Amino acid sequence: MNSELSLETDSERSEKGPHGEKKEVIATSSFNSENVVQHQIQLNSSLVNANTDSAVDLHRILTQNKQGVEKILSRYESNTHGLGPVESGIDLEKVETTPAPNSSFNANDKWKYPVDEDSKLRIVDFVEDDRDDPRNWTKAYKWKYTVLLGAVCFDVAMMSAVITGDLEAPKYELNCSTEVMCLCVSLMVWGFGLGPLLFAPLSEEFGRNPVYQVTLFIAVVFIVPCGAAKNIGTLLAFRFLDGLAFSAPMCLIGGSLSDMWRSTERGVAMSIFSAAPFLGPVMGPIVGSLLSVKCSWRWVYWFMLIFSACLYVVVVMFLPETHHQKILRARAKHLRKITNDPTYRTVSEIKIRTLKEVTSETLLRPMVLLLELIVFLITMYMTVIYGLLYMFFFAFPVVFSEGKHFGPIKTSLMFIPVGAGVLLATAISPFLNKDYVKRAQKYLDRGEIPPAELRLIPMMIGCWFVPIGLFSFAWSSFPRISWAGPCFSGFACGFGFLMLYNPANNYIVDSYQHYAASGLAAKTFVRSMWGGSVALFTIQMYHRLDYQWATTLMAFIALACCAIPYLFYFFGARIRQKSKYAYSPVLHSGKTDAEADPK
Repeated sequence: MNSELSLETDSERSEKGPHGEKKEVIATSSFNSENVVQHQIQLNSSLVNANTDSAVDLHRILTQNKQGVEKILSRYESNTHGLGPVESGIDLEKVETTPAPNSSFNANDKWKYPVDEDSKLRIVDFVEDDRDDPRNWTKAYKWKYTVLLGAVCFDVAMMSAVITGDLEAPKYELNCSTEVMCLCVSLMVWGFGLGPLLFAPLSEEFGRNPVYQVTLFIAVVFIVPCGAAKNIGTLLAFRFLDGLAFSAPMCLIGGSLSDMWRSTERGVAMSIFSAAPFLGPVMGPIVGSLLSVKCSWRWVYWFMLIFSACLYVVVVMFLPETHHQKILRARAKHLRKITNDPTYRTVSEIKIRTLKEVTSETLLRPMVLLLELIVFLITMYMTVIYGLLYMFFFAFPVVFSEGKHFGPIKTSLMFIPVGAGVLLATAISPFLNKDYVKRAQKYLDRGEIPPAELRLIPMMIGCWFVPIGLFSFAWSSFPRISWAGPCFSGFACGFGFLMLYNPANNYIVDSYQHYAASGLAAKTFVRSMWGGSVALFTIQMYHRLDYQWATTLMAFIALACCAIPYLFYFFGARIRQKSKYAYSPVLHSGKTDAEADPK
């Protein structure tokens, strides 16, 4: 196969490639590719081997056409619906350029790209049926990579809670208190919250694959000192560093899925991604207790090392680059090389940001958006849910080990109903997505954008399951009552967790559009800080308040949070109308905010 990118402009050829069917494909769109993986290798090779661009040329182009470049960026941003890892369900038009008058542009030569009259640039974007566009890959390819990314997310989430299967063995060997052992969980979860502030902007600059590969390698290496630790200080330090490194997949996988799946077909893929952060921690205590009891607590880390290393090898060998702008930058660089025309540029190349702007966007803006009522209350709700998940890892040993005298393995099996509830919610997610698409289509048929409040309907249903499960857990946890009561109460909680998680993310994205990434970053940061903190006081809270009232306290908090989706369903658009950052539709009198026709 040719190592150069094929850019033949005068012919079409019939082939059968990753699209799975025999069809006429413009040679320029296919770039002479045999399959997706080989083609991605060619793209990366092109990016590395292409001549270095002249900074002087780019500066001259941007300076001479400053007003036109600003128009291109404004047009691009207005046609981009969401910038966060979870995009909205509506795809808007791409940037369009028009051929210059009397130019030699031929519509059949798609790779040439017309000159934009405002900026005098050739804006390189995906063309029709472009096989470089990850959204045009076959479903078989997309599902292969979706399952791989889901497995990585599952591995990361399980790593955070796997040590809770047996805290006693390492506590005695390392000569530390229970509170210090709980800190091993806290530090890793805190790392999950801090890492995305660094890795999210890096992925926009260098693509997703380099960030995946570097951070996963570091994370795998840092598991070794955890398993070999001779003192608690070593274990604590490397658990935190592992949390930082492992946070990259957690914050980038949603973006990778959005790169591959169109909004109308993304529901099932996103539900798998959303389930992994809940299923991983639920499986963690089960795996951890089995290994700790049957082998030793150090084998918990050796198992995670083997599992994570295997996934790392698969990611490096098979995962293609999906970041659209990196793929397009490789194409633009190759076009500049073979045509000696410096006007071939991508939007990301002409949108130059200073360090101050990057810092403001990644660090300051999330904190500013946290002051927005919608972001604040949704963040608080998801923080409560995430805290409850990690609270279970310390409440279950108190209720089942101390109260019912279960061993570590038997106690960990009590998490199975929680996982079953998550799986059921995952199974019905595609049907909820179809319901949303059906409701949204009514607005689209009228040429309108569906209101963000449509995303809240699953939350309004699922919010009640969490307090129901908690109340049931609380008042069936007496030592004299059967284990089945508190055990199966976890099913309702697991179901409610996932029913809340996806709609909450989508509501923030639809409400803030261009600021969605910052809104989600704020939510992730606060959620992780609290999720790590609950590990430090859960055991003491259950001892001081007793099993029943400790859980009842959390049940009342979850019950109070049920008002949040209803508040925004009826008043969300009015709140957004007064916001400086949120997208705000025009309200129509006599209708609720969710029913108002946005203009």
